[in-house]
Amino acid sequence: MTADTQTEARSGTYAPRPGAAPVGRMIAAQAVLETKMLLRNGEQLLLTVVIPSLLLVLFSTVDIVDTGEGKAVDFLAPGVLALAVMSTAFTGQAIATGFERRYGVLKRLGASPLPRWALMTAKTLSVLVTEVLQIVLLTAIALALGWSPHGNPVSVLLLLVLGTAAFSGLGLLMAGTLKAEATLAAANLVFLLLLVGGGVVVPLDKFPDAAQSVLGLLPISALSDGLRDVLQDGAGLPWGALGVLAAWAVLGLGAAARFFRWE
Repeated sequence: MTADTQTEARSGTYAPRPGAAPVGRMIAAQAVLETKMLLRNGEQLLLTVVIPSLLLVLFSTVDIVDTGEGKAVDFLAPGVLALAVMSTAFTGQAIATGFERRYGVLKRLGASPLPRWALMTAKTLSVLVTEVLQIVLLTAIALALGWSPHGNPVSVLLLLVLGTAAFSGLGLLMAGTLKAEATLAAANLVFLLLLVGGGVVVPLDKFPDAAQSVLGLLPISALSDGLRDVLQDGAGLPWGALGVLAAWAVLGLGAAARFFRWE
């Protein structure tokens, strides 16, 4: 070692600088990782991309369900967009997080320099990235099928953000309180039930009056009907749908923060 090198070493030039990276950088890195894992999962791709796309094409081109006046795609496209949000923010996130909790991944990440709130933020960002890809793909398919959307994009954005918050809270609550196998079964069952009874492909007015009042309070119904009011009918801010989604978001995220178990 030369004299100059010894001087540099004594002055601290080569001294180690241990410590965590900035929180923003950690969140970004974790969000990229979460997104890659989500897109590499075959089951998640089936839920988030294949099923909504097939439903949109099938029900728009084949007269299976009476969607009322106008083109079927004008009714179906908003509902399928709502279904895509639910499949990613609720079903996909619940299943993935549930198994991460079972295998101890969350426990290990919780003990890392990445704060737990930052981990949940990264998961939320990965959900948003996936939803953007879904919406772009489904919008392109719907436009190719003759969809003619209307309305204010700001209203659509508010509905999608609140819908994501509502479904994310419910998904995290399920993943953080049930066993992984129970989460897998329950999340898929809820997905199927809400697909049928949430106004996605079957209008709510096809159900009995008593059932309509209950189904209309579900987050999937509020999101699909709100998007339909804006994109099909050109309405302004759908305050009723926004209120329902905001209530579900507060309840879901609050309960998830209170009852989520990391082990």
